[in-house]
Amino acid sequence: MAIPPIARVQDDGVLPQAVDVAVIGGGIAGVSAAYFLAKAGRSVAVIEKGVIAGEQSSRNWGWCRVQNRDEREIPLMQRSLEIWANLAAETGGDYGFHRDGLVYVTRSEADMAHWQGWVDMARKYQVHSRMLSAAEARAATPGNDGAWIGGVASPRDGMAEPFKAVPALAEAARRLGVTIHQRCAVRGLDITAGRVTGVITERGRIRAESVLLAGGAWSSMFLRRHGVDLPQTSVRSTVFLTQPAPEVTAGGISTPDIIISRRGNGGYIVAAKNRGRIEVTPAGIRHARKFWPTLVSRWNSVSFGIGTSFFRGPDAWAGNWSFDRPTIFEREDMRTLDPAPSKGVEEPGLEQLAKSWPTLAGTKAAATWGGWIDSTPDAVPVIAPLEALPGLTLSTGYSGHGFGIGPGAGRLAADLILGTTPIVDPTPFRLERLVDGSPIQKPGMI
Repeated sequence: MAIPPIARVQDDGVLPQAVDVAVIGGGIAGVSAAYFLAKAGRSVAVIEKGVIAGEQSSRNWGWCRVQNRDEREIPLMQRSLEIWANLAAETGGDYGFHRDGLVYVTRSEADMAHWQGWVDMARKYQVHSRMLSAAEARAATPGNDGAWIGGVASPRDGMAEPFKAVPALAEAARRLGVTIHQRCAVRGLDITAGRVTGVITERGRIRAESVLLAGGAWSSMFLRRHGVDLPQTSVRSTVFLTQPAPEVTAGGISTPDIIISRRGNGGYIVAAKNRGRIEVTPAGIRHARKFWPTLVSRWNSVSFGIGTSFFRGPDAWAGNWSFDRPTIFEREDMRTLDPAPSKGVEEPGLEQLAKSWPTLAGTKAAATWGGWIDSTPDAVPVIAPLEALPGLTLSTGYSGHGFGIGPGAGRLAADLILGTTPIVDPTPFRLERLVDGSPIQKPGMI
């Protein structure tokens, strides 16, 4: 069962000869930036090798949360939540956004200590998360007899619908004059006298004063062609959506056994613990030293293996391709990165769902899919101008929590391109932290 249909976005077939900003990538990071650039009066083209939101922006849980974020992301996520809350009224689109809160519960004293530490840290940001007693944790998970010792709740957090949110924002951007070019791969950057002056696509060149690379899992491979080393690799994830089922939460719940998110169709997105899979790839081997501290801290939440991604896909080896011939980005099996879901996820997940909530016994899966999560060594994205290639700005490496933060990240990228006061301090998102030889900070709670 494949990923549910993604809302279609009208395509602009004819490439513009020139724009103020060319955006590479039609996920939430690129589309959000395009929207804010257009609001500022700039001409923008979004160029996507597949379809808008075809990859990770439609394959995630839909959570829009401040709770348990790395501290470096908290201010940006707070601004992002403000944007999410106003998008429907501002654009007239349907994003499926609702703020019904997120709840984490546990049987572990160690979890409670970690969460208490996070809540204490987050107070200076006026975050509304609060710790739950055992009785409150049970009350927050009705129908689940998990013997919780406590938990943490974030009542102001929420979620949006991955299958339609980014397409809705893309259509809003089109109404502001942004052109959308799907099934149009960017083969490389057009560089003049050391400065990026546009992009070279499979349909021709587009001149641009600035270029934003928001290529998700493909960003590192793309930059390697231009001699830039971006330490980024991918984690394969698998989730599934159930058929409509009785409501046990209007928001999202994370337990030690299973994670569920109530969707607009009445079903749940379900993710089991140990859900990520790291496959040995050339990119992973290349950056293994930088990723090692994060791997150690996440050892119990991922599995390891060798698969076809060693030879194909964004983490395979590809270096010096030509701009005047078809590239890997134009292969039909790469237009939309659609990894096979991991086996053995759906059936155990449904069994655990029924065990956790007996009222959900008999619930069937409606769709199961895989995705490639673009990850950095410290699990914090890069949103920054690239000093090595003036005129190019990066927005990538969202490490599995980019959907919720996407609107704020798009605004920040737009601010950096425009040269206006950034929506938040951009320092934590600079690329140099990952490549200047200084110790890479371990990720915070994500």
